[in-house]
Amino acid sequence: LHIVDLDGARVGKPVNTDSITAIAALGQLKIEIGGGLRSEESIKQLFDIGVERVIIGTKAVSDFNWFSEMAEKFSGKIALALDARGSKLATHGWTQNYSQPLLEFAGEAAKLPLAAIIYTDIAKDGMMSGPNFERTKAVAEAVQIPVVASGGVRELSDIKKLMEMGGIEAVIIGRAFYEGTLKLADAIKAAK
Repeated sequence: LHIVDLDGARVGKPVNTDSITAIAALGQLKIEIGGGLRSEESIKQLFDIGVERVIIGTKAVSDFNWFSEMAEKFSGKIALALDARGSKLATHGWTQNYSQPLLEFAGEAAKLPLAAIIYTDIAKDGMMSGPNFERTKAVAEAVQIPVVASGGVRELSDIKKLMEMGGIEAVIIGRAFYEGTLKLADAIKAAK
């Protein structure tokens, strides 16, 4: 289950830990969470309540040395969120652009012991207009670690096409579930 603590992202530290704790206590789902993770203490807190992996984006881009240290310390349990507008990275809730190109940063970060890279095409996110297949494939080909595709999924054929590309570990689906255009069971089947 992919969770983003949007309140946490705004203030720079996890906010909705009570809700996350309640979900984790169910013990039935593997949970990954992002949003406001900018300290080792916040990361530890989430692992302590049963989160499987944490997602770091803004802090990874703004302080790569810190991110590298966390990736080594929590080997295989941190995913890097790369949100991009075209070929440029965006941070701080998509309000700031970063000068280093997406693929260059992805290649550098992929040398760390990360669980995955979560790539989101900002222009596609929540639009249900289909993923950016070309850029997603470029990210997957630029790294030797799993990539999670995010943004624009609207139908089962989108999931199938992404999973057939190679290097794609999973697909994040949001609005298509909320709008009822995709059912979870069908999406899981399409991803296999």
